[in-house]
Amino acid sequence: MGVPMVRRLLQAGHEVHVWNRSPGPLGEIRAAGAQVCATPRELGDRCAWVALCLFDAAAVRDVVFGAEGLARAGALELLIDHSSIPPAETCEFSDRLARANGAVWLDAPVSGGTGGAAAGTLAIMAGGPADACARATPLLMAYASRVTHMGPTGCGQVTKLCNQTIVTTTVAAIAESIALARDAGVNAARLNEALAGGWADSTLLQIFVPRMTQAPGPAQATLDTMLKDLDAVAALARAQGTAMPVAAATGQSYRLASRQGLGAEDASQLIQLYERARKRPDGEEHR
Repeated sequence: MGVPMVRRLLQAGHEVHVWNRSPGPLGEIRAAGAQVCATPRELGDRCAWVALCLFDAAAVRDVVFGAEGLARAGALELLIDHSSIPPAETCEFSDRLARANGAVWLDAPVSGGTGGAAAGTLAIMAGGPADACARATPLLMAYASRVTHMGPTGCGQVTKLCNQTIVTTTVAAIAESIALARDAGVNAARLNEALAGGWADSTLLQIFVPRMTQAPGPAQATLDTMLKDLDAVAALARAQGTAMPVAAATGQSYRLASRQGLGAEDASQLIQLYERARKRPDGEEHR
């Protein structure tokens, strides 16, 4: 996600300084015009506004509060966190950063994947001070088509968990539908065409039927990333007593896929659970 976001910022005319946990993408974005920093602290010393897009809460904690973290920086005023992490940890991090150097935390997870970042069509759901969100929105529109302020700190993360609940359960339902069609001898690759315009139609249907019925391409969002978010959904639901039987069952499918070695694959490869079930020991398919 970070590379296309940086490219969009550069194309919009912004001066961009970057740091990354792994050096791989840095050559590409340095060539595009970004200035590379040696540590998060250096980044926060150069920039009043810093945006993060990291895998999980542990990574965010390390980058912000580690020995050379952003919390030790002198210039940092606004931290925009595009990572998807649990709301409770977002609130903890926000309070801790404010005590460390007075900077404001805006939790601003995104939806739309790497394609949305490249096209500038991400949806951003934000939590934190409304004035901070309003000030940040013109910058965020370099890679987003919509920024919605959802309430105080943590509300952006709760909204992202609602998003992930809908996405993960829908992807699982599409995989089951493809398995049902194939077992009945129906051409599953035409499901998105056949259902277009009906109540089952959606962006996910149009994207994931081809991904599940053709040779897999590069991962856009991995099964383990989805599982991480489903675990956060389950934890929040448990803490506040929300009954979520569909999400709970879906989580077990993603966990099974991860246990079968599919965690690093694109979320579309949830279909492999059903493909493997169709194979007999002799390699023939069940009918």
